[in-house]
Amino acid sequence: MNIKWDALGQVFVVSLAVSVVVVAVFSLGALALAARQSAQERGSGTGAGGLAAAVLCFTACAAVVLYGIYLIVPQFH
Repeated sequence: MNIKWDALGQVFVVSLAVSVVVVAVFSLGALALAARQSAQERGSGTGAGGLAAAVLCFTACAAVVLYGIYLIVPQFH
């Protein structure tokens, strides 16, 4: 058996980096929703910017997950 250690290392690094980025973007989306809710409770605005940012963050996370599924499932190719 011959293991390509450099390819395995590349997969590990890319997987780790993408995981960290997806978690950070999801956290920003949750933070944007919380900021929107607190703005509405204070009555300082509708918080439409917070909602737009949250939708953008959650859409980006969903796109990354769907792309990963596309790469894994051979019937999609």
